[in-house]
Amino acid sequence: MKRGVTLRNKMKVAILSPIAWRTPPRQYGPWEQVASVLTEGLHQMGVDVTLFATADSVTAARLSAVCPAPYAEQPGMDPKVWECLHISNIMECAGDFDLIHNHFDFLPLTYSKLIRTPMLTTIHGFSSEKIVPVYQKYNDHTHYVSISDADRHASLTYERTIYHGLDPGDFPFCVHKKDYLLYFGRIHPDKGTHEAIAIARKAGMPLLIAGLVQDEAYYHSKVLPYLDDHQSIYLGNVGPEQRAKLLGEANALLHPISFEEPFGLSVAEALMCGTPVVAYHRGSMAELIRHGKTGFLVFDQEGAVEAIKNLHHISPIHCREDAMHRFGIETMIKAYMETYKAILSR
Repeated sequence: MKRGVTLRNKMKVAILSPIAWRTPPRQYGPWEQVASVLTEGLHQMGVDVTLFATADSVTAARLSAVCPAPYAEQPGMDPKVWECLHISNIMECAGDFDLIHNHFDFLPLTYSKLIRTPMLTTIHGFSSEKIVPVYQKYNDHTHYVSISDADRHASLTYERTIYHGLDPGDFPFCVHKKDYLLYFGRIHPDKGTHEAIAIARKAGMPLLIAGLVQDEAYYHSKVLPYLDDHQSIYLGNVGPEQRAKLLGEANALLHPISFEEPFGLSVAEALMCGTPVVAYHRGSMAELIRHGKTGFLVFDQEGAVEAIKNLHHISPIHCREDAMHRFGIETMIKAYMETYKAILSR
């Protein structure tokens, strides 16, 4: 074990969060949300943790920031410039920590052989196969955690798979459902917003839509023409104060993805609220959803409509209990603490 850990008898961990959005995000920002939940959980456990994030971030732990605001909210900011300043900030004080936990994708890996502090990277997914060579180069020098077994790359070595954790207090259990289906996620072809609209129409149920418009052309061609005031309603990019209520009161969350999704945070959030999920059987969905018990895994719109007819067989209590067991914050913190200790013990 490192000398520093032995002398201090208290682990010093640096959490490197992205800076596209605030940590925690005001609205959209799944990587920032995970970094925030982990930081606060470690801090509550007594770990000496420092969060590297935007200057407007909120944490009970120590905050280190050079980027004044999220660049996704400030059109005049150059993302590359601020990302370089942000990453160099943590690397220049790497010796102050026993371990760096990277939530910033592949770029920080390029510093890993220049510092002595071990680095653990949670791989939140691969934006394309083009970034894999960076992970491959540092495979033997750093440490990787996958967020689902489905998202593992065959050429990489992983410490373990750790599912994202949620604070149950942020997603209260709701047993009484209202007569609507919910789409909650990015407005993008990969996430299947237009599929959700079609499914809800065929099922004869209203659909509420919430999320960041990430693809304007797709939104205007495939989503906007089908919006109205009663059947398909777009609520905008809602924040945490509306999120739990929408998820909790929905009859079901529709998640008709068209890509191999690494995790699906909204799926875990819905289950935590006691809301079943109807999802296309792709990516990590079979790991998150217990078919017939917490939701349904389907392959097309017709399968989704049939699943909606059988939602009465799903127990909201069982959805909540299963999510508490697998996606609760304590489960995630315990797994990461075990991983930190295993890395440092080498």
